[in-house]
Amino acid sequence: MIAKRLFDLVISIQSIIIFIPIFFLIIIFIKLDSNGPVFFRQVRVGKYGKEFQIFKFRTMIVNAEKKGLQISTSTDSRITKIGVVLRKYKLDELPQLINVFLGQMSLVGPRPELPKYVAHYPSDIKDKVLSVQPGITDLASIEFSNENEILENLDNVEEVYIENILPIKLKYYLDYVDRHSLVEDLKIIAMTIFKIIRH
Repeated sequence: MIAKRLFDLVISIQSIIIFIPIFFLIIIFIKLDSNGPVFFRQVRVGKYGKEFQIFKFRTMIVNAEKKGLQISTSTDSRITKIGVVLRKYKLDELPQLINVFLGQMSLVGPRPELPKYVAHYPSDIKDKVLSVQPGITDLASIEFSNENEILENLDNVEEVYIENILPIKLKYYLDYVDRHSLVEDLKIIAMTIFKIIRH
């Protein structure tokens, strides 16, 4: 998919340049709001099972994963004040344009999961989902844009995610692998932007 990679490369470079002023503003707000690094990095599973570090703007307190689950809800006490805003408008995801530029992700594709959740993929489904580059957005991301709210106030957050949400996401992922195209990617990008603006 040379055309897809070229599209990702061109759009990621242009987007990074366009968003530089916003990047700087977000960095300032994060530093004013709490101590710690600006970026949050986490190991995710990419194409063919190769692990990589995903980039996000930090929206939680430092060492948040050592003080709770790797899944968070909208009322998680570990989320910073600026983190609430960044998450609401998906601005924390912008640094993933760097992952796209580096060739670790695509603009559109199945969302890259944590290794411990990929371990729950059925083997045949796992191979198929991981046969394509993971993406910043996809139909599952649009469908579960309120995932944090769905998981809110549950005692068994990870269990609900693995048993109820993950299987639905996998269906979306498989569907994308079967019929993805540049036109489909453009459609999903447009739907994502509309969803964010509407939200």
